Amino acid sequence: MMNRKTVFAMLAAPLVLLTIPAHAALRVFACEPEWGALAQELGGDLVEVSVATSALQDPHQIQAKPSLIARARNADLVVCTGAELEIGWLPVLLQQSGNAKVQPGQPGNFAAADFVRKLDVPGQLDRSQGDVHAAGNPHIQTDPRNISQVASALGARLQQVDAAHAPQYAQRLKDFSGRWQQATGRWTLQAAPLKGVAVVSQHKAFAYLYEWLGLKEVAVLEPKPGVEPTASHLQAVLASLKNSPARMTLYSAYQDPKPAEWLSKNAGVPAVKIPFTVGGTDGAKDLFGLFDDTLSRLLATAAKP
Repeated sequence: MMNRKTVFAMLAAPLVLLTIPAHAALRVFACEPEWGALAQELGGDLVEVSVATSALQDPHQIQAKPSLIARARNADLVVCTGAELEIGWLPVLLQQSGNAKVQPGQPGNFAAADFVRKLDVPGQLDRSQGDVHAAGNPHIQTDPRNISQVASALGARLQQVDAAHAPQYAQRLKDFSGRWQQATGRWTLQAAPLKGVAVVSQHKAFAYLYEWLGLKEVAVLEPKPGVEPTASHLQAVLASLKNSPARMTLYSAYQDPKPAEWLSKNAGVPAVKIPFTVGGTDGAKDLFGLFDDTLSRLLATAAKP
């Protein structure tokens, strides 16, 4: 005859089983917010995403802290930009993690820039010219067409590293791609007034945005990529705008706006903060908001007399 404790144990057993998840989430470690957001779009509740940086951090200048090493150690998939954007910290992070699955060349290591055409590829590599990347400009996320290409590749990679849930990833990729294609068409139509508009960049961060929208870069506030502008360089840019006027100066959310604001004050060229990645502004809460807000800011400024 069963005692009371045995009966209670048998009754409780199914309840314990019900609390066990049907699958363990695939752990994705993203270097930048845009790739974390994309992985979440494509993975849904199949993935657990952590992001190494925020929109208010310079992705070039990150420390390989123990907390990041721990996250890389536990990751099933590392998703980063590549093209040397994280060259100062990611190799150390991966090495210290000791995680064989996410080392370069393994399926668990995904570099988004490998799947798009790079701009600003230097003909000759000279480190004295500042933060010049041998593989080209790494800031690929400012063109939604690049996001589409990366999404296709990342969707395929998720299916590879988590084959048991490949049909779900394929369906989510199909759904995202349809919504993204529709949104890109809308953005392209909205942005028509921006074609040919002359702009100044605070940092060489917007090459892909400019190519997509047809914006014309006439000056850069940094004398070299990643080098803060000096007073003399700012004066030189100011003088150059007399012959090549600009409608606005663009700077990223993570940057100190002082150089752009100085030019605005002295040349009457409005300074425009661009979210640059997910979370850069209140309106850029996800990938769709990133481009909605970017275009809204550019169009509003371009429309001013």
